[in-house]
Amino acid sequence: MSKIRHALSVTREADFAAWYQAAIAEGQMAEESGVRGCMVIKPWGYGIWERIQRLLNDRIKATGHDNAYFPLFIPLSNFEREADHVEGFAKEMAVVTHHRLIADGKGGLIPDPEAKLEEPLVVRPTSETIIGDAMARWVQSWRDLPLKLNQWANVVRWEMRTRMFLRTSEFLWQEGHTAHATPEEAKEHTLTMLEVYRAMAEEDLALPVIAGEKPEHERFPGAVETWSIEAMMQDGKALQAGTSHYLGTNFAKASGIKYQAQEGGEQFAHTTSWGVSTRLIGGVIMAHGDDDGQRVPPRIAPWQVVILPMLRGNDDDAPLIEYCDGLRATLTGQQALGEPVRVLLDTKPGKPAQKRWDWVRKGAPIIIEVGGRDMENGVVTLIRRDQLWDIETGKLNSQAPTREVAGQTIPGVLGDIQQALFTQAAERRDANIATGIDSWDGVVQFFANNGKYPGWVEVQWSKPTGDALEQVVEKLKVEKLTVRNVPRDATPADGTCIFTGDPAVERIYVARAY
Repeated sequence: MSKIRHALSVTREADFAAWYQAAIAEGQMAEESGVRGCMVIKPWGYGIWERIQRLLNDRIKATGHDNAYFPLFIPLSNFEREADHVEGFAKEMAVVTHHRLIADGKGGLIPDPEAKLEEPLVVRPTSETIIGDAMARWVQSWRDLPLKLNQWANVVRWEMRTRMFLRTSEFLWQEGHTAHATPEEAKEHTLTMLEVYRAMAEEDLALPVIAGEKPEHERFPGAVETWSIEAMMQDGKALQAGTSHYLGTNFAKASGIKYQAQEGGEQFAHTTSWGVSTRLIGGVIMAHGDDDGQRVPPRIAPWQVVILPMLRGNDDDAPLIEYCDGLRATLTGQQALGEPVRVLLDTKPGKPAQKRWDWVRKGAPIIIEVGGRDMENGVVTLIRRDQLWDIETGKLNSQAPTREVAGQTIPGVLGDIQQALFTQAAERRDANIATGIDSWDGVVQFFANNGKYPGWVEVQWSKPTGDALEQVVEKLKVEKLTVRNVPRDATPADGTCIFTGDPAVERIYVARAY
């Protein structure tokens, strides 16, 4: 068997963290900016985010939400109303204290002491409080409920340890906020949005996730219930890919969201919030990428098909470009996965092999190369990014259909790639979840003895609280482990809790996590 020489500078097995950074850099996704913890998202990376935005926005609007926009700056007093909320975010807040700079007499600039704000402004880490103010104005009667809002925005959380897409000081996201008349309706909506996220992750990102409730100590600050979707990365770590929170009346009381009930009298609304962010892009990279770079699911790929004519920079190029453009036109007139096929005819100058590997590293689902001889024979050279190598020969796994056959079959191939990526990730996840471990020592041994990328453990859980929960958290910290969520469809508990020895009431996942 021929040895395969991979496109990236490091493999996943050698160093998964370094591989992830290489996949981003060499795949032209993003780069570091001049501010620690902030990144520049390049066109290919932002194009993926635009696709996620569009698909998720359609799902959000289908559940009856309207988009709005709220200020970037939030008065500090807003946060002080909700004690748990401000405590949860206090260490991550970026604060504006002045509104003007002046020269310092040494060639630099300093805040003008005369321009100090009467009240500090927080650069939003999340928008519950500022949106709560608006809801308090907009909700007066039971007729105004439910109020369903969504915002696409950036937020700032001053992270100490950053990693591009996964944990940055500034990131892009959507945050939904709703107000309801009853707790039942609000809880139902919390789970409705959890299901929206599950469907989006699995159907659009080809990212298998487990939807379930977070334990008490992992709740969003100020929430009554927090639900999440959890995905397994190829190194066995968990990634919290989205959350949905039932906030009870906590934020309504802090913001004064009250309404005149139909039966008379004022009542506080029950609110929810939920969000996903650009960390989904990091999840896609780590779940689907290989040692040659990214493999982008066709539903979120900015370009699903990239056609590369092998140009020579002379008069022979014109008929070759025309030949390739015929395939482009055929494909863009068809649909794949419910939308017109997105095709790029890449005629930029450059060595053909270099251009091919650039698109391989970016993860374009289908790459088509066409040379003069291909044109003469009426064929094209087609490469599926999810099946890049022939395992037997170690050579590129290319096909040579006629241009007409390629035009007819590529839409279906894109659907096959989408499903294949999901299936591979789901099978990998399921093969790396251990069950039947019935003691804490067994959990410790599992993570100590199963190599660099051990996966997850499903254990029985008594839902401890108070001092008992604090002891559990300390145990987990020592081993650098976390409890993820309690799956909605988990098998009922039938034993004892591995942490407390009490009768178990549910099953929960233990994992290392991002």
